[in-house]
Amino acid sequence: MARDVHDFVLACSVCASGKSSNRPPDGLLQPLSVPSRPWSHIALDFVTTLPPSNGMMVVLTVVDRFSKAAHFIPLPKLPSAKETAVTVMDHIFRLHGLPVDVVSDRGSQFVSKFWKEFCKLLGATVSLSSGYHPQSNGQSERANQDLERTLRCLVSKNPSSWSQQLSMVEYAHNSLPVSSTGLSPFECSLGYQPPIFPSLESEVAVPSAHAFVQRCHRTWTRARETLLQVRMRTKAKADRHRSKPPVYVVGQKVWLSTTNIPLRSVSNKLAPKFSFHYVGGVLCVARLH
Repeated sequence: MARDVHDFVLACSVCASGKSSNRPPDGLLQPLSVPSRPWSHIALDFVTTLPPSNGMMVVLTVVDRFSKAAHFIPLPKLPSAKETAVTVMDHIFRLHGLPVDVVSDRGSQFVSKFWKEFCKLLGATVSLSSGYHPQSNGQSERANQDLERTLRCLVSKNPSSWSQQLSMVEYAHNSLPVSSTGLSPFECSLGYQPPIFPSLESEVAVPSAHAFVQRCHRTWTRARETLLQVRMRTKAKADRHRSKPPVYVVGQKVWLSTTNIPLRSVSNKLAPKFSFHYVGGVLCVARLH
């Protein structure tokens, strides 16, 4: 009888569309790949709705996923796809070379045909985050939080001066050690920590170019090993609160969450939690809770 009741409830269309799920999210964590060198894999995002400051209102954040180094680029407005490409060329590629992979959200700049063709010509893959899932672009999201918090402390008395503080905020961000590698972005990407005071200059002296290259290689190897260990720990911790994804077959019908689907309803709270979709005979693998 218990099995029959369970099967009956699972087959009830009213229950399936009206009841919210209390199950852990389906699907285990799928971490991004770990780069092997600085600035081969980058992440992009924008900080918007800032007060006008010397004609600037937007910040483009570019983060190196290996060293966690960041560049904060002030812009007068939210750029188009072409303007974004020009900005990245002028401020990133000319300094660090062409990337292998570019992670971003699904903003209009990054989903456009121009941006995809631009990255394709450069030999870089475009990795777009899932809808309503900013964790995919967590590198730049975290850098944005640090930027906003620091600017609030620096310009609380004069918010319109934030553009004048970006250079020092960027220098401070790249000078501090990060938890994932234990190194500062400067040390991870350059092989040494730039001195802040003249008395520390002797500590970064390099006797030869060969010694400099060896030190960089040792630093990058150490950083990558640490990143791999952190990736494994993060995945194991996240999977404790997730469940294995269900096994789907081609042609199977699935229930889709309506949480992020705009519905013509008086109240979203009273709208059905799930809706029944069947897309052209092709399996839809999205099942959100």
